[in-house]
Amino acid sequence: MLKRLAFLALCVCAPLHAAPHIDAQRLQQLANEPYWISVGHYERGKLGGWRSYVDDRKFFLAEDGAHHPDAELQATLQAIYAPAASGDKHAQCVFPARTRWLREQLGLTDLPNVDCAEFSKWISDVAPHSAVLIFPAAYLNSPSSMFGHTLLRIDQADVQSNNTALLSYAINFGAYVEGGDNSILYAWKGLAGGYPGLFALVPYQEKLSEYRSLENRDLWEYRLNLTPEETGRMVEHVWELKQVQFDYFFFDENCSYRLLELLQVARPGLDLTSQFPLTAIPTDTVKAVKAAGLVEKIDYRASRERELLERAKPLDSNEQQWVQKIAADTAQIDSEGFQALGRDRQALIQDAAFRLERYRATGQERDPARTQRSFQLLRAINRNPPPPLAIDRPGLPEDGHQSRTWSAGVGTRGDTAFAEYGLRMAYHDLNDNAEGFPLGAQIEILGLKVRQYEGNKWQVQQLDLATIRSLTPRNELLQPLSWQVTGGLERVLGKHGDENLVSHVNGGAGGTWQLSEHMLGFALGTVRVEHNNDFAQFVAPAAGFNSGVLWKNALGNFSLEGKGDYFTNGEVRRSLSLNQQWEVSRNLGLRLSAQRDFSHMSSPRNEVMLEVKWYHY
Repeated sequence: MLKRLAFLALCVCAPLHAAPHIDAQRLQQLANEPYWISVGHYERGKLGGWRSYVDDRKFFLAEDGAHHPDAELQATLQAIYAPAASGDKHAQCVFPARTRWLREQLGLTDLPNVDCAEFSKWISDVAPHSAVLIFPAAYLNSPSSMFGHTLLRIDQADVQSNNTALLSYAINFGAYVEGGDNSILYAWKGLAGGYPGLFALVPYQEKLSEYRSLENRDLWEYRLNLTPEETGRMVEHVWELKQVQFDYFFFDENCSYRLLELLQVARPGLDLTSQFPLTAIPTDTVKAVKAAGLVEKIDYRASRERELLERAKPLDSNEQQWVQKIAADTAQIDSEGFQALGRDRQALIQDAAFRLERYRATGQERDPARTQRSFQLLRAINRNPPPPLAIDRPGLPEDGHQSRTWSAGVGTRGDTAFAEYGLRMAYHDLNDNAEGFPLGAQIEILGLKVRQYEGNKWQVQQLDLATIRSLTPRNELLQPLSWQVTGGLERVLGKHGDENLVSHVNGGAGGTWQLSEHMLGFALGTVRVEHNNDFAQFVAPAAGFNSGVLWKNALGNFSLEGKGDYFTNGEVRRSLSLNQQWEVSRNLGLRLSAQRDFSHMSSPRNEVMLEVKWYHY
């Protein structure tokens, strides 16, 4: 009771401010402005009207504000004229970006003077002046990062002159995960929208350490030409989104899509999100930002792993063994064998050993012995410093082909001619146009192939739900595991010379080796589970192998691959295939493929096909 009386007393004593009357036409005009649509995260509904992407009731002041921008605008106008007694909970403090815009649009000079202490301190600490779009490259060993990621760095006015980007803040949008969901459950719930998405403002140094060190991902920094006013407007809106939940989906309503919305808040009139009605692959969104004329400079930060490999590249096998020895025991620096090496070679080895130790320490608890070894290596490096490490910048990720692929081909299987038509939603296989993609990386999502045989016989040839292959080469210093997983429907040889459409899941692991600068060899052991109407069991397991060679040549990518599956029911299935892609242009490829299939159930079958691949979003 006393609290109510105190509140009423404050309201009586507070100066009274009345929201101005706005005629319906002017109100509707403001509600349809691009800026208001952007700060409300509205989109046109499929059946007309509006809906907001925000999935959180507390973001709206009007009861039906999620579907009526005009009602939300009217409610906001009333709320910012409320008495100032509520302090940091006042609408002016909770919605500073809305308040600023309404003040400018309507010339509001009589708003209550509210002390927004929390927001004032926060915006002062961030001190927004300019923005940089950050793209950490794809990281195949994390389902949430296999397409890459984007975030925004917010720089202060003196960052470029003082080179203090590590002191900046980063705006990140991601799935909020409670508990310890494993990678498979995380991927499934991310696909199905099982997690809420939240914005967060975090120190950039933390994100840089996470991506370059913990996940060993190269970083691309795209400095944007946003003005200080535009940057400040965007950061004010991030404050409005504090702890506000969105739906989160890996393929469309993801980190990259949400950041495009922020850029539309920063510069009203930009139309970025409408380009992504189905999927928002991070590399595609970077292309959209670049095409909109927002990028003025691009910088590259190599991962800790790439720095180590580049430093070790000029070392021969014996010298790389010395790297291992010294990293494990710094007393080896004074050994007769090491001292017999030239000082220039010693410098490279010591620096590589230090980088190897720091690489191995990533994500591990502090180890006093490792810390001492690192200190001794730094002392040795200081006595005999190596030359500066120069890393050639790889191809820009946005220069790669578009993520969606249409294909059409003609060929023969056995003695029968066919035409094949295909669509893949995303986004790269081992033979696709190589610019902007690492050799040995494959991520395919939702791929369909349909064939038309002679006599107008149509059939589904293949339906891939997902295929992921990470063929990372091993060397003297690093021994990464190569792996693959795939699942869906495919045609296999069956009884009586026919072909069955079977469902399957298979995966495997093994090793990949660098045979030359542009050639990889790989060998993986595999397991497969298949449902096949020709089998007595409902599902049949198999063990097998998958090995081959990848070669990036002057025309494009070449692969020679052998596979085998040995089922517990006695069926043995093997295949040998080769593929050569000609890169006609960035978004056009011509692929010749040949394959020979073997099965205990049927005679061998040969297939040759020539197909055109058009990469198009």
